[in-house]
Amino acid sequence: MRERILAVDDDAAILELISDVLTEQDYAVQTARSGEEALSILGRESFDLILLDIMMKGVSGLEVCRQVRGQVSCPILFVSAKDTVRDIVQGLGLGADDYLTKPFALEELVARVQAHLRAKARTADAKAIRPVIEIGALVLDPEARTILKDGQPVSLSTREFDLLAYLMANAGQTLSRERIFQDVWQTSYGDMGTVAIHIKNLRAKIDPARAYIQTIWGSGYRFVTKSGFAEEGGGTGGR
Repeated sequence: MRERILAVDDDAAILELISDVLTEQDYAVQTARSGEEALSILGRESFDLILLDIMMKGVSGLEVCRQVRGQVSCPILFVSAKDTVRDIVQGLGLGADDYLTKPFALEELVARVQAHLRAKARTADAKAIRPVIEIGALVLDPEARTILKDGQPVSLSTREFDLLAYLMANAGQTLSRERIFQDVWQTSYGDMGTVAIHIKNLRAKIDPARAYIQTIWGSGYRFVTKSGFAEEGGGTGGR
């Protein structure tokens, strides 16, 4: 079955270009010309990936992402002319998985879409064989794709969940930003700075005291082990 993509942009020319290039790659592409139309479509249909412009009249792409992220688990990629660090952080903070700035090369668009869909498929294939992981007050269930902190559910984006699952599964290991990007994003193509942004978002949601995710300066990141958490009194060292 062809993978389904929803492309949302109020620029008809760009929307047609995106639709044409992805259709040529054998994806089933549906389009929306506004945030309102996108919300209507997402209320009744499901997709494997969403491409979402930010600057649209009426309901913005940011608002669309905010409203649907709790109901859809597929990757969401922002495609926007807004390219400041603040804009990117805001978009990823709302639950988007990636950010592509206009103007963009069509080859890069296709590569990013393919990378996210491959990662989504691999995640689905691996679900059934991964056990529940408990570290400190966190309980992560890879099959149900849920995370509890002190018994309370925490809402994460698809990419944030995949990143947290990867860090917890490799607890105790120091992981470089490059390795995290390759293993979680399933590609070497893209901006590895997004790893730091997603780490920041994860800390804000589950680890504001940095008790779990340690920065190992010059090397990468490390998620504390069960024993390390107990011995370090919450693992607050190594920040």
